[in-house]
Amino acid sequence: MSLQGGAFLCHSTLMLSQLEALHPTTRFSNRVENYVKYRPSYPAQIVPFLEEHIGLGKDQRIADIGSGTGIFSELFLGKGYSVVGIEPNADMRMAADHHLSRFTGFSSMDQRAEDTGLDSQSIDLITVAQAFHWMDPGPTKMEFNRILKPGGHILLAWNLRLHHTPFLEGYETLKQRFGIDYKLTKRADEAVIQEFFSPGTIHIQNFSNVQWLDFDALKGQLLSASYIPLPGHPSYDNMISELVRLFVSFNENGLVKMEFETKLYMNS
Repeated sequence: MSLQGGAFLCHSTLMLSQLEALHPTTRFSNRVENYVKYRPSYPAQIVPFLEEHIGLGKDQRIADIGSGTGIFSELFLGKGYSVVGIEPNADMRMAADHHLSRFTGFSSMDQRAEDTGLDSQSIDLITVAQAFHWMDPGPTKMEFNRILKPGGHILLAWNLRLHHTPFLEGYETLKQRFGIDYKLTKRADEAVIQEFFSPGTIHIQNFSNVQWLDFDALKGQLLSASYIPLPGHPSYDNMISELVRLFVSFNENGLVKMEFETKLYMNS
């Protein structure tokens, strides 16, 4: 085994132990309502980009792994694609089933990324949006390679919140101050992503993504994060007071500008 491969396995084992401690399959269960209402969607340009870049067509089968409440799946369903969602969290999966029931092309399965329950070589495009950091990359890579058709594609996506304005800096500071296990929710670890796609090459594509939020939406988005204290926690009231001060300081006509860079990683 190479040193690089050994490091990947060690990282994989460490990540798995952290995830087991955090109970990722139930971690969002008490936040589903806020997640559905206030989490940002993804830029509509993603679908035409994939149609042009990889030749994505309506006859191809898409599996959205860690599909959650169906935010990313909806991008494709709205354009007439069929999507199977793989989601082990029962509350999030039921929310997706309810929210996406108007689309005949959607189905969901109670499975994990490491064991999807899908047939071998049955999927043209695997998508993972805002969820890869909860998965154990070693077994997930093996499973994705099993279910992917020859010539198929894997796409990892994140909405990465920017920090380049006083409001966004203040919001990040608030999350760091009050967040529980905040450091364990690291998002796009490019070293792990590089190893995940190895020995192939990665295509990276960025999109701008902006939300204008009133205070209720700002609060709801904050509380949708799995590491943020909920009502009843000793620090909750102080956190909300800080959020009010932040909103009062930076709102424009009752709205604050939440800015993200949507970043896609996919095999070339």
